[in-house]
Amino acid sequence: MDGEARPGVSIVVPLYNEALNLEELHRELTAALEPTGRSFELVLVDDGSTDGTREKLLALEALDPRVRAVVLRRNFGQTAAFSAGFDRSRGEVVVTSDGDLQNDPADIPLLVETLERDDLDMVCGWRKRRQDPLSKRVPSFFANRLISWATGVRLHDYGCSLKAMRGEVARGIRLYGEMHRFIPAVASWMGVSLAEVPVNHRPRTRGQSKYGIGRTVRVLLDLFTVKFLHSYGTRPAHLFGLVGLAFGASGSAILAYLAVLKLFFDEAIGGRPLLLLGALLFLTGVILVSFGLMGELLVRTWHESQGKPIYVVQERRPGKSGERRAPLGR
Repeated sequence: MDGEARPGVSIVVPLYNEALNLEELHRELTAALEPTGRSFELVLVDDGSTDGTREKLLALEALDPRVRAVVLRRNFGQTAAFSAGFDRSRGEVVVTSDGDLQNDPADIPLLVETLERDDLDMVCGWRKRRQDPLSKRVPSFFANRLISWATGVRLHDYGCSLKAMRGEVARGIRLYGEMHRFIPAVASWMGVSLAEVPVNHRPRTRGQSKYGIGRTVRVLLDLFTVKFLHSYGTRPAHLFGLVGLAFGASGSAILAYLAVLKLFFDEAIGGRPLLLLGALLFLTGVILVSFGLMGELLVRTWHESQGKPIYVVQERRPGKSGERRAPLGR
């Protein structure tokens, strides 16, 4: 990016078999962003489409220099597509959206304006009047509350792809599995400030939905990963060690009780199930504590060998030194 102007806003949109929506998506995005007077780029990521999306995307890139096509070799999934878009984005603000036109591009200026006006790191869309069948809304309702409870980042709508965030936040996020829906929770370890605003949601009119019941199971598994990484990612011994100490202490207490019975009261303890339970608890505790110590070694090796910091420094913003940012027009 040396010598190249940095766009004000990067729009990152993953595409998978969205050939029918691509031209309308481009038209609506440009119509929403051009009146703001801010420079922007459209980072459109083709996630191994098989319906001609790639060809249409490359043709669009040739016609509009603001379009940056990212073509993945095969279908890696929405999380990987978002990650590829983040890595190639250059904007001061990064906005994410879906490619099926259910998210309304006209809401993008509102999200960016809220981000800058309130000096936030992330603004998430909330599909308050969601235009999806009940079979999607009901599981989503419970999933949002479960994720909010587990991660401590309370949002009404984790599944809404329409989000605006600081560029350094987007490019500092590392996503795996189905973690694109956990972006606020994944980013929370950086100490980000965030808000949620209601956005318009439209029914799908073209193409087919890629969501199924199988994805719900994968999301739940990823939730466990996010919770672990958020709470114990840099200190696994605190999780395994505490549980291991509890098991070990319980086993030791049982074995000590049985030893007193044997040594001072000459009672037979060999056939007691309590002896097996005490031994099992004690050995389980030793194993868990060992897991925690090995986890600590792996974490230290990971961070030190790859130079991974355990902290994030906040970039200074012009607005904090007295210089006001130009408001984003509607």
